[in-house]
Amino acid sequence: MRSKKKSKSEIVMNVKASPYAAVEEIIEKKLEDIATILSSSGDRKSKIYEEVMKMVEKGLFKIALRRSNGVKSSAAIFLGINRNTFTDKMTKLGINCKKGK
Repeated sequence: MRSKKKSKSEIVMNVKASPYAAVEEIIEKKLEDIATILSSSGDRKSKIYEEVMKMVEKGLFKIALRRSNGVKSSAAIFLGINRNTFTDKMTKLGINCKKGK
């Protein structure tokens, strides 16, 4: 059985106590919705894990690029990964980078 939803004030209190725990809680709630949508794929084998991880990674890369004004080395540092790794994954994820965008 699911626990009752927490109010915004409860989440704010959790953020003050432990930001990582609060973020984890928010992500889990959103992932529940995402899993519900993606699981309605019919008879084919589920690839929810693979699909969600790709979406999350792509989102993080886009955020890093925006925050670094398109500078890949700065975006890589923001994410805590090597610049070459960042560039390789960017290509695999199909992300185009234009400075200032």
